Amino acid sequence: MEHNFEFYMKKILILTVFSLFCALSFAQESGSTLTMLTLPTSAHVTALGGENVSSADAQPSVVLHNPALLSNLDSNLLGLQFMTYADGTKWMGAEYSRAIGERHTGAVFGHYLGYGSMDETDEHGNIIGDFSPKDIVVGVGYSYLLSDHWAGGANFKMGYSHIAEYSSLAIGVDLGLNYLDVEKDFSASVVMRNIGAQVKTFDGVVERVPFNLQAGFTKGLAHLPVEFNVTLIDLTRWKKSDYYVPDAEKLKFGRLALNHVVFGVEIKPTNYLYIAGGYNFRRAYELKAAGSSHMAGLSLGAGLNLSKFKFGISWAKYHHSTSSIMGNVAYSF
Repeated sequence: MEHNFEFYMKKILILTVFSLFCALSFAQESGSTLTMLTLPTSAHVTALGGENVSSADAQPSVVLHNPALLSNLDSNLLGLQFMTYADGTKWMGAEYSRAIGERHTGAVFGHYLGYGSMDETDEHGNIIGDFSPKDIVVGVGYSYLLSDHWAGGANFKMGYSHIAEYSSLAIGVDLGLNYLDVEKDFSASVVMRNIGAQVKTFDGVVERVPFNLQAGFTKGLAHLPVEFNVTLIDLTRWKKSDYYVPDAEKLKFGRLALNHVVFGVEIKPTNYLYIAGGYNFRRAYELKAAGSSHMAGLSLGAGLNLSKFKFGISWAKYHHSTSSIMGNVAYSF
């Protein structure tokens, strides 16, 4: 009976991922609602360029980047993160994952983005008060080990935005598939993030959830403690009009292609320490177009992975006027 259950679960997951890929990957585009869903959720991913779907990070925050990677986690992990974003903006998150038997892993998560206090004005520009915009995302994740090398996963999440007297509610799903060969130190994944829509809008204005089709791989070297990461992002967005920068229509295909690439390198001097760096081509181009060229697109970080305790810290630049620092801790029960 258990063998038949696992067989059917495997088929259902594969067929679901394939059918949704065919139906949705060319039908969705990024939008402006719940932009916090585009932010990295761990210092490790931040250090690798802000986007990664294949690195087998031993922390439950991987659930938001690729739910299939939950299968690589130890049982009973609690993760906490905090990030300084733009001026006055703070992001924080928490996740808990638990292995259920040999093939099932579940997770719950919640993230909060506060934009700080802002002046509220009337139609004449007179200040009449203040308000504090915020975004909140909560959800559950699940991963199933399909075989010794393959794992599939899915998230269901709800996002709430509040600006003054207006609010918005959206629902979304993530679907991921991962191939992992530990002996060859190779991992490859494909993920559809933020398949969803608004169910309550800001004053009747419909906005899109920021869908992102991603694929990537991680490969370690045989005789050096180094791993290379390549992640391809926004694979359904190839129109020049998708780039909100000056002279976007003059972009050549080579620049368009590079804007879909995030590159990361990780060095592991010991089994307990990592040092990582990444380069996000799209972020670099957008920051340079906004007038910032210093360290644009670059990110750095380091961390400790002990038996029970994990710690990471990273630096990245998302806005030309300020840098962001993210720290995270995780504890294994």
